[in-house]
Amino acid sequence: MFMERAHRFLADGTVPDPVRDAPPELTEKVDTVLGIVAWVGTAAGVAGVLITGAMMSMSLRRGEGSEHLGRLGMVLAGCVLVTSAGPLVSFVV
Repeated sequence: MFMERAHRFLADGTVPDPVRDAPPELTEKVDTVLGIVAWVGTAAGVAGVLITGAMMSMSLRRGEGSEHLGRLGMVLAGCVLVTSAGPLVSFVV
């Protein structure tokens, strides 16, 4: 049923305009939770980059080859997800 409605909107050239009828108390609580999660995610991302950098430097000092660059990529990808999650949820709510 959802796909039928989506095809109907695409077929006649109109774009659906949802009504924002969420209670203000709920939107304030969602904003508060998003702010806390954003700060925690940012702190975890910074800690992840620092820990990965420390592990890379210790491995380099020992002369060992390691896969820390892949870990750094995963940490940075997580930072991008945390950064983009807040604006996406704010747009939807």
